[in-house]
Amino acid sequence: MLNFDEQRFLRIQSGAVALRHRLDEVIAACLEDGAENIFFLGTGGAAILMQPAAQLLQRLSRFPTFIDMPAEIVITGSANLTRNSIVVIPSLSGTTKESVALLAKVKEIGATVLTLVGHEATPLGKGGDHAFINFAEDDTSCESFYLQSLFVALSIMRYRSEIANYEQIIGELDGLPQLLLAVKRSYEEKAEAFARILAGSHYHIITGAGNVWPEAFYYGMCILEEMQWIRTRPVHASDFFHGTLELVEKDVSVILFKGEDQLRPLAYRVQNFALTYTEKLTVLDTADFPLPGISPEVRGLISPIVLATVLERISAHLEVIRNHPLTTRRYYKRVAY
Repeated sequence: MLNFDEQRFLRIQSGAVALRHRLDEVIAACLEDGAENIFFLGTGGAAILMQPAAQLLQRLSRFPTFIDMPAEIVITGSANLTRNSIVVIPSLSGTTKESVALLAKVKEIGATVLTLVGHEATPLGKGGDHAFINFAEDDTSCESFYLQSLFVALSIMRYRSEIANYEQIIGELDGLPQLLLAVKRSYEEKAEAFARILAGSHYHIITGAGNVWPEAFYYGMCILEEMQWIRTRPVHASDFFHGTLELVEKDVSVILFKGEDQLRPLAYRVQNFALTYTEKLTVLDTADFPLPGISPEVRGLISPIVLATVLERISAHLEVIRNHPLTTRRYYKRVAY
């Protein structure tokens, strides 16, 4: 595979899976100690990657779950953020400015902080009440963060007896790193063609629904915009018909992500519309990828993870086609802001 280290990928994703036991123990201890709610408070891309887990809890659990922006919480606070809150702060670098500021505020409040970071010797790596360290880099962090946050959500539901088949789900997830690697291998020959579609337009509408919407948002903002300087319009499939549809013409690129959760019909609605009005509809569907041993329910849970692992292959080809390394920046961590 182009510019890809298979063993590094397996090591990182297996590391995320291995954190499950300790995450489960910490969550159980927090709930036993009287935790009343949970906040997922990341910044930028790391925050977006927490959304599927937060959504899972909001829809299937009665445990109050909040997701907000650290930069705003630092200024305004929240009536629901108390010493009885669990606060999850993800940051690959462990140094994200807004998240470090949030950590100080949450410490003052007395909430229990779980940090999910890639580097231990950092403010967030050392500052959490419970720090979960799994080294990763930009091309491997998505799957790792998705998995860790999913384990948090599943543990809460397990402790509260809101999930009947926890052990089955966890058993299936244990083998996911190898399955993801197989997905990458199977898609490699197609990745360049998809990358050429992305390179062929200066603007893309990028959309999805359910738990793959965050991956559409993430890929548009954090990869195509930040790392490739390609303009995008990430829009939820539910909102597509309340404004963005008016921008669709025959030469406008529409990128549609389709997952396998209950919100899949919303993606079909966009697909049916776009097929009528643009010649540039491109669909990436997780249902196209074999995942031996993974049940339909778990396939629905991991749809954003599968998309992330496929999109990494597309990005690897995109940077070569455009002669624009994914590490190139003009402003991000280059100038003061």
